[in-house]
Amino acid sequence: MADKPSRALLLYGDGLARSINPSHTHLHSFASRACCCFLSLPHSPPSETEDARIVREFAELVDANEAYLALNEEESSETQSTEKHVVPTISERFMGMKAAVITENLRLKSFCDKLGFIVLELNEVISSINNQVDSSTLACEVFKLLGFQEGKTLESSQFDLVILHVGAGQTTNCLKDLDHVNRLVGTLVQMAHPGTEVGSRLHMSVILSYGAVREADDSTFPIVDTRHENNSKLSFIFPRQSYTIKEGIPRLNVRQHCPMLVAQWQNAVTRKDMAEAYSYKDFKEYGANLVIPTDRFLHEVAFKLWKAPKYGA
Repeated sequence: MADKPSRALLLYGDGLARSINPSHTHLHSFASRACCCFLSLPHSPPSETEDARIVREFAELVDANEAYLALNEEESSETQSTEKHVVPTISERFMGMKAAVITENLRLKSFCDKLGFIVLELNEVISSINNQVDSSTLACEVFKLLGFQEGKTLESSQFDLVILHVGAGQTTNCLKDLDHVNRLVGTLVQMAHPGTEVGSRLHMSVILSYGAVREADDSTFPIVDTRHENNSKLSFIFPRQSYTIKEGIPRLNVRQHCPMLVAQWQNAVTRKDMAEAYSYKDFKEYGANLVIPTDRFLHEVAFKLWKAPKYGA
């Protein structure tokens, strides 16, 4: 734990995990210095649209699934109730945490606004010329939102947490989705290298998800641990993994494949595992945190920001 509250940046590549390849060297380098794991998700509802999936999985990521379901029910109800569901804001839930989401997705913007996030578009963060957004300039502007300027840490910041959402097919500075994330990660790590003030206060996470699942994915990207299945003598004492439990009760809806992949890094704060590449294979074999429920992730980050009273609370 740091001696001062961290400030967090989360790069979320929505549906981009399938696109990772050896050419994304900055992502692999980041994973090699980070603590890596999987975030488990629930199953997708039948006939779910892509926009609905994007918002639902983001809601899981910020532990706002109940708010998502309640707001959906209000929108689909034929007889609108005079009593609207009151959604606790991100600030109310996490000890006054100031948080922003940068996204181009219209439905996600609306949902985040209802959760109390300050919602920004890229052109509000950086003045682009001919729709060109240089990764160095974008990194500087994102750091400014977190109170990092010219390698120094300001006493106060506009936000404690900034989430940059990049969707599949999104093009920035002529770079398609994951290529943009890869270059941005390289720039951010270079600017926050160990020994700098930024490096000691920045808690940085990179999350890539698989997006809409396919029929073959359950066998291609499984997370369930089957080591006990071949040993009948041990099967009855093999412990249930914690990601399948909530408040002491088994979770009934856990998708055992296609998790989110997450790598977290803060110099001298997060531990380093043996993963050397940002990949499903490396995370499964060498990830230090194994699998945690997606709806617990933000609580872990908030603890680093001194905005949650207990790790994982």
